[in-house]
Amino acid sequence: MYPVFVKLTGRKVLLVGGGPVAAGKLHGLLSEGARVTVVAPEIRPELQMPGVVLERRAFDARDLDDAWYVVAAAPPAVNRQVLEAAQPRRIFVNAVDDPAHATAYAGGVVRRNGVTIAISTDGRAPALAGLLREALDAWLPGDLDEWMSVADDMRKIWKRDEVPMEQRRPGLLDALNALYERTV
Repeated sequence: MYPVFVKLTGRKVLLVGGGPVAAGKLHGLLSEGARVTVVAPEIRPELQMPGVVLERRAFDARDLDDAWYVVAAAPPAVNRQVLEAAQPRRIFVNAVDDPAHATAYAGGVVRRNGVTIAISTDGRAPALAGLLREALDAWLPGDLDEWMSVADDMRKIWKRDEVPMEQRRPGLLDALNALYERTV
């Protein structure tokens, strides 16, 4: 697996499925600014949100037109149809808890103060990814927003002064340690 973060803002994302699993995926897609179309014969009320296009019917390959990404949260037979239609179009498919019909896996994600950490088990153990996500969230420092502020400030200086990449991490570590030296 090649880990990557994808900008979905303003891009069409197809969500195939209208049940609770699809509803769980919708909020994350919308929070990233995706333009979501939901396709399913039955769609739960929690998927009816402003800006979400709802198509109450079976999946059709034309639903993939103009899509950048697909989340298939349907039974395996439908997820297979989605995958078969997406492959020639070169569209990645996240088939939820169905790795046989996926070309992308959504990991357990921790988001805090501009830091995003994703954990993947290659689609084999989503519950383990969830436990690891919870552990990492608890482990992250409470003042991560200050860390981000320091990192932002340091990056501006490095770019201005053309500081080589290999010198940046040690410099950032020194700056972060200085945060705690001031409080002692």
